[in-house]
Amino acid sequence: MKKPIFAAFAATLFSAGVFAKTTIIHAGELLAVPGQKPFQQQSIVIEDGVITDVRAGFVREGSANVIDLKDSFVMPGLMDMHVHLQGELGPDNDTESLKMSMPLVQMRSHMFAMRTLRSGFTTVRDVGSSPQEMYALRDAINNGWVDGPRIVAAGGVGITGGHADISGISPEYMAFHDDKNKTICDGPFDCRRATRHAIKYGADLIKITSTGGVLTDRATGTGQQMEMDELREVVSAAKRMGRKVASHAHHEAGIIAALEAGVDSIEHGSYAGPDSHRLFKRTGAYLVPTLLAGETVVNMAKNTEVLTDAQKAKAIRVGTDMKGNFGKAVKAGVKIAFGTDSGVSRHGDNAREAVLMHEAGMDRMTILQSATVNAADLIDMGDSLGTLEVGKQADIIAMKGSPLVDIEELLDVDFVMKGGKVFVQ
Repeated sequence: MKKPIFAAFAATLFSAGVFAKTTIIHAGELLAVPGQKPFQQQSIVIEDGVITDVRAGFVREGSANVIDLKDSFVMPGLMDMHVHLQGELGPDNDTESLKMSMPLVQMRSHMFAMRTLRSGFTTVRDVGSSPQEMYALRDAINNGWVDGPRIVAAGGVGITGGHADISGISPEYMAFHDDKNKTICDGPFDCRRATRHAIKYGADLIKITSTGGVLTDRATGTGQQMEMDELREVVSAAKRMGRKVASHAHHEAGIIAALEAGVDSIEHGSYAGPDSHRLFKRTGAYLVPTLLAGETVVNMAKNTEVLTDAQKAKAIRVGTDMKGNFGKAVKAGVKIAFGTDSGVSRHGDNAREAVLMHEAGMDRMTILQSATVNAADLIDMGDSLGTLEVGKQADIIAMKGSPLVDIEELLDVDFVMKGGKVFVQ
């Protein structure tokens, strides 16, 4: 007599250890805490997605599921502090929003999220997407309804005509968007209202644009645009409601204004100089460099017709200057959190940022710290993420070679686990 199909299937699963609550990873080389030395031949014990022990040697424990990474370099999952999961810069940008429904955009966002996860990035901070759709993806992942990287999602606050506002389309279509967008503001009290509105509807943090931006489709420059009283009101309103603030900023005047207002991170920081370096160190704010975005837009400006003339001029100027100025910030001792601006660059290519950071003069270990320990600190998740220690989430990646020897090893991640669930092996 044949076994019932479900019984046979269940027996196969149990024999394969799928339902085993305990998993042990045998790591050939383990960087448990970026910034400290790695150890050879270690075992990571995981129960219900949480690390319960890290032991020397290759141990076995009863019926535990064993994952063999004896020939691999094992480290915490990477984190990207600046992504835009809802899109990807390309030739169809101008017509995309007219052709795609928001449900379809949401499906594509999930595809981009999975590309990001499979490339070794287990946590991301999305700092510019249609908010309700991104909050929905964040919550669906947190609830276990769909797979994806852990998402910390921003609500954007910007000024009329600034980088966060819509541009490059007909006045009629801009007016349509104006009626819907409740977080575009003018003056300090209106910006206070916009901040509270963003938090009310689900923002984990507030993203502001203290300067102009490269991809704004108007020739309004990349200098300071938000006024100091507006910046201060946004930061004050956000912090009173328990939210951090990230500021897009290119030129130094806008960087300094945002830091003086009390933001927690500067995104891009393309023209950070000695005055802002001192402020970074005094305030403890992080620089999220996004060198990959700079490289991407320079290549697009020179070799494609994706960008408009206004965008091309800004892209070549800013993108060319970013790497050198980043190197100066590193030498000055500015705290760095890893970020790519993926969505400008291709999702899944996030690790290329590490290669550019190294080319700019940052050492390999500090790059790994920026994408783990520092990123976890920036999003206030250092108690559960960023290192492979007892009590932390089992967000773990592995590759055949050591990125401490060759940073390009991060471009070819062979194993990805998030919260104890394996996505790449």
